[in-house]
Amino acid sequence: MGCAAVVIPGLLRGPVGAICTQAALLRSTRSAVRHLSLTSIMKSKRKTDHLERTANIVRREVVSAAKVCGAANESPSVKRLRLLVADKDFSFKAGQWVDFFIPGVSVVGGFSICSGPRLLEHERMIELAVKYTNHPPALWIHNQCTLDSEVAVRVGGEFFFDPQPADASRNLVLIAGGVGINPLLSILRHSADLLRERANKGSGYDIGKIKLFYSAKNTSELLFKCDQICLTFQKNILDLVNEFPEKIACSLHVTKQTTQIGAALKPYITEGRIMEQEIRDHISKETLFYICGPPPMTDFFSKQLENSHVPKEHICFEKWW
Repeated sequence: MGCAAVVIPGLLRGPVGAICTQAALLRSTRSAVRHLSLTSIMKSKRKTDHLERTANIVRREVVSAAKVCGAANESPSVKRLRLLVADKDFSFKAGQWVDFFIPGVSVVGGFSICSGPRLLEHERMIELAVKYTNHPPALWIHNQCTLDSEVAVRVGGEFFFDPQPADASRNLVLIAGGVGINPLLSILRHSADLLRERANKGSGYDIGKIKLFYSAKNTSELLFKCDQICLTFQKNILDLVNEFPEKIACSLHVTKQTTQIGAALKPYITEGRIMEQEIRDHISKETLFYICGPPPMTDFFSKQLENSHVPKEHICFEKWW
């Protein structure tokens, strides 16, 4: 399937075209925000799944109410949400995730943010992309979540890219499998914002080259490959490759493709898994590696990089079950 797919209704609009605005969310009283957050946390007191796995991971203190401003199908199995965040102190670094508290659902979700930090800074919004599973938070998102649904979110995670202006220039290699693209897309979008800032102001962090390796079952499950969903603020993978051809490149892999690949997408597609040699070709002292995907994939590539004498501090990985 090429990029010229059927356009899905835009994320910012509901079925009757109502646009969710910041003012609409902030009409909630302070007590209502507090009630939403505390109720969700109290109902999630019993640790399960995400909370158990991340019990020792650093989290920010802020738990913010958020309202669903829009939703769309990113793929046949992945739903994309845009949330308007109420608390002005809520912030995150590219690559981090949120604890996702749902009123009336006792299990806390854990979902990586796929938008860049600039979207939150400018519009008070974040985006998530959630794969359909039988996990209660994912089921709620796919089957019950509607425009204006209220939830609460809290940032956590030690997997992020947050360079400061004076830091040494680094190349990035991003290795994603399936829905593991989410935090890496956040890093890619943040990298693009850093490139724009450098071009516009002549100052800021001097980022090197970025190469994304991304594997999925087929092109329908390659998320964010092009702008199938009409968004106002965030560009997708091929948009960024085309905007910064000297800085950003991608290699998209499909392992079980059964249909013809569209002409617009074909130049970027390799049929078969990501190979070790492709990754080794990008090893240098100036390169950082970020890996996110199923645990076997993450373990494989992190071990391969270690065996190739890449310093452990240059290998960052996140596993999602």
